[in-house]
Amino acid sequence: MAPGLKTIDDATLIRRRILTAFERAEMSDDPATRERLLRFVIVGAGPTGVELAGTIAELAHHTLAKDFRDIDPRDARVMLVEAGDRILPALHPSLSEYAAGALQRLGVEVCVGSAVAECDAEGVVIGQNRVPSATVIWAAGVAASPVAQWLGVPAGRAGKIAVAADLSVPNVSNTFVIGDAAYVTDADGQAVPGVAPAAKQQGRYVAKLVAALAIGAPLPPAFRYRHAGNLATIGRQSAVIEFPFMRLKGWLAWWIWGVAHIYFLVGVPSALVVSLRWLWEYLTYGRGARLITGSEHAD
Repeated sequence: MAPGLKTIDDATLIRRRILTAFERAEMSDDPATRERLLRFVIVGAGPTGVELAGTIAELAHHTLAKDFRDIDPRDARVMLVEAGDRILPALHPSLSEYAAGALQRLGVEVCVGSAVAECDAEGVVIGQNRVPSATVIWAAGVAASPVAQWLGVPAGRAGKIAVAADLSVPNVSNTFVIGDAAYVTDADGQAVPGVAPAAKQQGRYVAKLVAALAIGAPLPPAFRYRHAGNLATIGRQSAVIEFPFMRLKGWLAWWIWGVAHIYFLVGVPSALVVSLRWLWEYLTYGRGARLITGSEHAD
């Protein structure tokens, strides 16, 4: 099973599998087994896949580089597999090209136009070729929760429900669907992406609409998605950002990405403390990254 990255538990599981793969490679005397353990395959080259590929490559080349006696972690191979013709398809092609080059400089093998036909405990099948890998991470799209089945309405691609302009379910009274489970278009007729900012905007909209219905007030106009921009980090001091009014890449984009993520953290006692800790982890290549928690039985 290839884990995805949606929750803290998912992140902990992925970290455990990555670090355990290095540990097992250290203990193995079989070259083929070592090669399989030190090959990491990320399926899907959206922002999540790109960030994972860059992080694993830096982990192997820097954080763990001197931690083993019998293996050289820098021999690890990281493959980023994308069925489309370019990585980061939601961004401008020039930013996709920059990101692909930055990943390749980190040692990541970028495979575009390559669909994964099969995935199992031994690796993946890309096209007609089997690629042995002990760690496969799923960063491609996922099916929506079975809301359509619960409501008894037709489901479209990936299980989404085509909702009305006010995010209500057609022919089902007083029912609204938001987030990944909703198919809704923006002012240009393009599908609203299944990302957190879109879901948050939809949630606020439905809350206002329900409140208006409850007191008999005028209803808000149709939902309108406001795109604030796309961000993706590639490695240290390397990121891409696309705002509606400009595009950025390189170290400046990386710093903006970091500030934005810290700004939106919830429940932290001090943004300054988090910022300083984050900066220290990056400068020292984060010794905490070596921590293995849980067990294989928890998978």
